Amino acid sequence: MFVTPEGKEIFIVDGHTHFWDGSPANQKNIHGKQFIDCFYAYHANLSPKEELWPKEKFEKYSADDLYRDLFVDGPDDVAIIQTTVLGDFYKTGFGCVKRSHDLASRHPDRFIVNGAFDPRDGEKALEWIHEMKETYNITGVKMYTAEWNGASKGWKLNDPDAYKCFELCDKLGIKNVHVHKGPTIIPLNKDAFDVHDVDYAATDFPNLNWIVEHVGLPRLDDFCWIAVQETNVYGGLAVALPFIHSRPRYFAEMIAELLFWVGPDKILFGSDYAIWTPRWLVEKFWAFELPEDIKQERGVDLTPEIKEKILGLNAAALYGIDVAARKKALASDPVAVAAE
Repeated sequence: MFVTPEGKEIFIVDGHTHFWDGSPANQKNIHGKQFIDCFYAYHANLSPKEELWPKEKFEKYSADDLYRDLFVDGPDDVAIIQTTVLGDFYKTGFGCVKRSHDLASRHPDRFIVNGAFDPRDGEKALEWIHEMKETYNITGVKMYTAEWNGASKGWKLNDPDAYKCFELCDKLGIKNVHVHKGPTIIPLNKDAFDVHDVDYAATDFPNLNWIVEHVGLPRLDDFCWIAVQETNVYGGLAVALPFIHSRPRYFAEMIAELLFWVGPDKILFGSDYAIWTPRWLVEKFWAFELPEDIKQERGVDLTPEIKEKILGLNAAALYGIDVAARKKALASDPVAVAAE
C-alpha cells in the first residue's frame, strides 16, 4: 500500500511485471545474452544510481526478491505478471507461466498471472490457450509480436491465425490482451512492434481489452490516434514512466499527450519489474506536477484523482478487482502486519 505525504492510502496495481530467468545457464544462444543485456542497458541508463542492481541479480532474481521488491519494500498491492516466452532464445523460457503461477499460488491475493501464446503455432496455439485456461484460469495474455519462431521474425495481430486465437480468448473469457508495442530489444526487429495492427484487432474484437504496453513508444502519436477512436484500447506506462527521472520534461509531454487523447480512465501504471522497481516510480509519479505551459497548451492536468486512477483503479476495473474487498483481505497479510 502506498500512503501519500497527506496520509491517503492509494491502491496500487502494478500492471506490468515479470518473473524471468535470463541467466547464462538458461540462454540457448547468443540472442539470449543480447536480449538480457539490452534489458540491463535500459535499467542502467534510466534508473537512479541508488536503484541499480548487479548484473547477476538482474539476470535471475529469486521469488523472495520479487515479493520483497514489490510488496515489502515496494508499494504494490497487486501485481500482474506478464509471460514472455522467447523460446528461440531461452532453454526453459524467459518468463514461464508455470513458474509464475507456482509463485502466485503462494500469495493469491497479491498476483494475477497472464499467459502467452504464439499464433504461428497453429492448432497447438489453440490447444495451449485451452490448457492455460483450464490449468491456470488465466484472464489475460501478453502478446510479443516481434518474437522469433524459427524462420519467422514476427507476426501481426490481424494475421488470420491470430484472429483464430483471439476468437477463442473471447469465447473463454480471456478478456485482457496486453501487447508489447514499444522500444525494440536486441536482436528483435523494431518494425515488428509497430502499432498499426492494434487498430484492426481492437475494431474486430470489441469484447477484448487491448492494453498497449509502453504506449507505442517511439510511436506515441500513432498510438494516441488509434486509442482515441477505439474505446477498448488502453495504454500501459511501463518504459514511459522511468523518464520521469532521467528526462522529466519528456515525460511531461508524453503523459500530457496521453491525457489529452486517451483520457485518464485508460492509462495504467506498470513498473516493468525487474527492469525497474516500483517504489521510486510511484513516489516520483505522485510528486510529479505538469509544467504550467504544458497544462495550458493541452488543457489537461495530472491531479491526485487522476494519479489514483492510473496507479491502480483503472487496472482494477479491467480485472474485476473489488478494491474495498481486496484492501480488507490484504489488511491481515503477514507482510502488512510485520510492516506495522
